Order: sequence, then structure tokens, then C-alpha cells
Amino acid sequence: MALQGPIPIRFELLFPYGCYVVGEVQAAKDFDAKRDVQAKDKLTGLPVWQVPVMDADPSLKAAQKTVTVKILAEVQPVVPPSLPGVPLSPAEFDGLEVKPYVHQATGRLAYSISARVMRAPRSGAGKPAAPAKDAA
Repeated sequence: MALQGPIPIRFELLFPYGCYVVGEVQAAKDFDAKRDVQAKDKLTGLPVWQVPVMDADPSLKAAQKTVTVKILAEVQPVVPPSLPGVPLSPAEFDGLEVKPYVHQATGRLAYSISARVMRAPRSGAGKPAAPAKDAA
């Protein structure tokens, strides 16, 4: 099979309506370590950071809106500036990958999301793409 390991995905496919940072960037804990240390990515060796984001897709249920994005970076990523008068920071991610796994408690398929870069959105971000028009 051609797919082995994480599956690369574009930001626009994962978050077609954009997303907003709703918490702080924190070091991800290595739960396999015997002491309290920051997790490192098994493939790259880079430190793993995590940040909660809210998906702006209006069709999602409340329980589906907030996900954690893990960021593989040598230094702690900085949250982009918030919107004026609103405590939310729109963000985009580059180098996104998803890793499917079976959630042990529920037995359901789940996804771990990782990225290489968190940045402020490009202009026009957070809006769904206009449908393609037929060329006749």
C-alpha cells in the first residue's frame, strides 16, 4: 500500500472554513517516559507542542468543534494576533498531516493532527472556496 505513516493534507481540506486558536501552546507530554518530559516526534526528533483550535465549520456539532493540533518545532510556536475585540486568534497551519488510529476507550476511528508551522491566515482565509463554474 502506498500510504504508510502520516497522511499529508492541505489546510483548506482539513479546515475549509478556517480555524481559531482557543487556548495556549503547551509542550506535549511524553506519556511513555518515566519522568515528566516533553514528547519528541519519532520520525524527526523535533519537540512536540500542542494547541487547541476551534473548527469554524458551522455544520459541526459542539463536541466536534475543538481539536488539538500538534506542532513539530524546535522552539515554542507563537499564537497569531487575535481579532480586534475578540479573544480568538485565526490561524493556519502548514505541513499538516493526519494519523488515523482507533480510540481505545470508544473503539472508534479518530485522527491525530500534526503540523510544522502555525501562522496568521492569508487574506481571504476562513471562507469556503467558491464553487467552480462550468466552462461552456
